[in-house]
Amino acid sequence: MRRTLLVMALAASTAASAQKIADPRPFATTITPDDLKKHLYIIAGPGMEGRETATEGQRKAAAYIESQFKALNLQPGNKGNFQLGYPIYQDSIAKAAIDVNGKPFAMFNDFTISQGMGHTSTLFCNQVVFAGAGISDSTRNDFKDVAGKIALVFQAPSSPAQTGGGSSTRNRRTFGPYAIMEAAQKNGAAAILIVQNGFPRRSGMGSGKSSPYLDGFQKTVFPNTFFISEEIAKAIMGADFDAAAESVKTGNAQPKTYTAEVKLEFRKDRIELSSSNVVGFMEGTDKKDEFLFITAHYDHLGKRGDSVIYYGADDDGSGTVSVLELAEAFAKAKASGKGPRRSIVFMTVSGEEKGLWGSEFYSDHPIYPLDKTTADLNIDMIGRIDPKRKEGDSTNYVYVVGDDKLSSDLRPISEAVNKKYTRLELDYKYNAPKDPERIYYRSDHYNFARKGVPIIFYFNGTHNDYHKPTDTPDKINYNLMAKRAQLVFYTAWEMANRNDMLKRDIPLSEH
Repeated sequence: MRRTLLVMALAASTAASAQKIADPRPFATTITPDDLKKHLYIIAGPGMEGRETATEGQRKAAAYIESQFKALNLQPGNKGNFQLGYPIYQDSIAKAAIDVNGKPFAMFNDFTISQGMGHTSTLFCNQVVFAGAGISDSTRNDFKDVAGKIALVFQAPSSPAQTGGGSSTRNRRTFGPYAIMEAAQKNGAAAILIVQNGFPRRSGMGSGKSSPYLDGFQKTVFPNTFFISEEIAKAIMGADFDAAAESVKTGNAQPKTYTAEVKLEFRKDRIELSSSNVVGFMEGTDKKDEFLFITAHYDHLGKRGDSVIYYGADDDGSGTVSVLELAEAFAKAKASGKGPRRSIVFMTVSGEEKGLWGSEFYSDHPIYPLDKTTADLNIDMIGRIDPKRKEGDSTNYVYVVGDDKLSSDLRPISEAVNKKYTRLELDYKYNAPKDPERIYYRSDHYNFARKGVPIIFYFNGTHNDYHKPTDTPDKINYNLMAKRAQLVFYTAWEMANRNDMLKRDIPLSEH
């Protein structure tokens, strides 16, 4: 009952505010199925080649979005530029080699290396310390004798890497390769050898290039870590190998130093690529120094070979073209003298499919003050219907995510606006604290939320074409997509024109 009264009060307040400022409905109706379809057949067409980050297809999509922002007379949002570039790095192996007592061992046949965290180095050392399972916690430290030497570790059987998962958070930290590297580094190891099964291995490197990554400058430089076969370990430990392996299984491993002439060589070339977010800016009136963001990611998975394209019509062509249509609606309002009080930033980001890269870069290098950013409304997949949704009207719904977090203003505004204008079913399934899909953490709004900016994420759920080449524009429900985009517009209208910024009165939770 209390929530009903609150929503009614907000609805009345919203109506009064809208009447005082302007009626948003004439501008919302410019967000049409036909316009969305026109844009989407371009964004998710073959010419964009799947829009993979740091490829020509992504750059073509960025150019198209920029051209639309210019046509709407938006201002360039990045100090005179519409694009906010950021660097991406990729490693290419030049050489990787291990020699033990003059015997060479081959990459993939006998060892692999942690390429992304490795650094160019050639190490000659004749002291190798057996460091058990590589456990270092308050009760024991397997690395106490490794300073300036090579540490040799048997990865314990309870490690997820050996068992396929299922261990506790403590086990993942205690036995995982990253925790081993971290502990060895803190104890001064010169390099790390981790004994694993499964050699020889098929090369996963292809051309010898790593997957691209965002963090080119690491906070900590770890010792080079080689994952080695039992044959390499036997060449170092000799007849002690079997007893050492058994001692790790029983938890009775004791450190021991072996004398062996070990040469570890790793050389890599770092390639610097680039990508960009596209940023359009609309200046507000009396509250122009406060900001509302409307975001979506325009990248997708690219293509495989010359013929297979991952079109990404729903993911996230639907969000991208919705941002274009929302920008057009606000531009028409501004042209008629009814522009927003707060400034609005329309930002389409790249790198989402790689790990929320574009939004991470923006939130770590903001153009506009985050403490003056009232909210981020993020749109990621609003063009389809979730076949798993069995309750309610699945032709008239949208998943609303994050409106119960960070600000107690979010849900009352969202529900009042929806009740007044769009009357969609607002489904809060993915707000569940134990959501197994962790949807709240998987799109670009999260990089605003982690900085304290209130967010709402609009989502239709996954479907059988999710992350497949069959996610094509012909499968979009354009009428439903337009209605969902209009809900975002009305919500943005209220947030851009209300007297106060949204409260930040709910602590951010990682769970």
